[in-house]
Amino acid sequence: MRRPREGRRSLGRPFAWFWASYAVSALGTRLAFDAFPLIAIMVLDAGPTQVSALAAAGLAVGAAVAVPLGPWVDLHRKRPVMIGMDLVRFAVLMSVPLAFTFGLLTFVQLLIVSVVVATADISFGAASGAYLKAIVRPADLLAANARLESTTWTTTVLGPPLGGAAIGMFGPVITVIMNAVSFLLSALGIRAIATQESAPRAARQRQRLGDLLEGWRYLLGHPILRPLFLNTILVNGLIMVASPLLAVLMLGDLGFAPWQYGLAFALPCVGGLIGSWLSRRLVGRFGRDAVMLTAGTLRVCWPIGLAFIGPGTWGLLLVIVVQFGLVTCIGVYNPLLATWRLDQTPTDRVARVLTAWSVTSKATTATMTALWGLLAAVTSPRTAVAIAGLLLLLTPLLLPWRRPTDPTSRPHPHSTAGV
Repeated sequence: MRRPREGRRSLGRPFAWFWASYAVSALGTRLAFDAFPLIAIMVLDAGPTQVSALAAAGLAVGAAVAVPLGPWVDLHRKRPVMIGMDLVRFAVLMSVPLAFTFGLLTFVQLLIVSVVVATADISFGAASGAYLKAIVRPADLLAANARLESTTWTTTVLGPPLGGAAIGMFGPVITVIMNAVSFLLSALGIRAIATQESAPRAARQRQRLGDLLEGWRYLLGHPILRPLFLNTILVNGLIMVASPLLAVLMLGDLGFAPWQYGLAFALPCVGGLIGSWLSRRLVGRFGRDAVMLTAGTLRVCWPIGLAFIGPGTWGLLLVIVVQFGLVTCIGVYNPLLATWRLDQTPTDRVARVLTAWSVTSKATTATMTALWGLLAAVTSPRTAVAIAGLLLLLTPLLLPWRRPTDPTSRPHPHSTAGV
């Protein structure tokens, strides 16, 4: 009898429900991409300052509020936490169309909802990372993360165009309803997982102030996670700072139509699917260390090309090619990073580590985006994009080029994987 192909083997019914829940909530989030800024502009007549504040508030304040939730999540079963965070997001998002229907929607409400959703996002992500480690065998973590990564890029390709069409037909509030319903469906999917989750070891009944910093202490004290953490935070920030500047450059100075701008960033997301599909296959052939370091280096070589965008067809093709190369490398790298991070983190610290990682990433991105906005105002959007691209070329120096062994052969001494 023929053996089934390894890439198609089942990871079990619990992961199937987990994956389905992730897919539906990810699609809902992508359908509602930029829904709040559009509502602020189209419904509340908000200006640029208010729209910028709306984007920054959810990111920064949500990250700050989520800090104490990391230790709390570690001390509780993850499945109820995930269901609770989904229901919180469903409830607060549904408050927007309800207020809109009765003519009570305000900008302050949008700010509050943005903060609550951002906080719930971080807490859900911390709990889901720990839960994934509980329902998937250590040997299958890379396969699981690759499937989640491919789902992320699939919804990124499909969600914004479908959401844009829905907004054009029914207005921006409809996508908020879709997003809210997706979280309700996600909660039902997670509720359907039949696997019994063991209770966390309750070493302390109450949290201590030092627990809030435990995630950062672990990350900064780990010889491999520390450089990966610093590298990822800086790379993500430098990539994201270019996003609003490219919108100004392409839609303003270069005269691209909105549909061309959308196409330039949606079409290359197919590269994320290709990269996530290749990730496990490349590891099987070349080893995790080599693939991770190579993909981690190559992903930062592309963005400098965005500084050379010109008008017309060739300028559009340049953006598509650069973004395709960037996203493909990210698609290879991200599952490896997620797997390594779970492999090297003890089960009872996963939520705190993931919370610290997410909070730092969001806060850093918000701060750098504001700084690059000032830099673009002093120089020009093209110059600011070029500086970000040049700095990205230096970030591979932060990767862990020296490591004692491949993580697949010997886990970190504090890891509880397989116990």
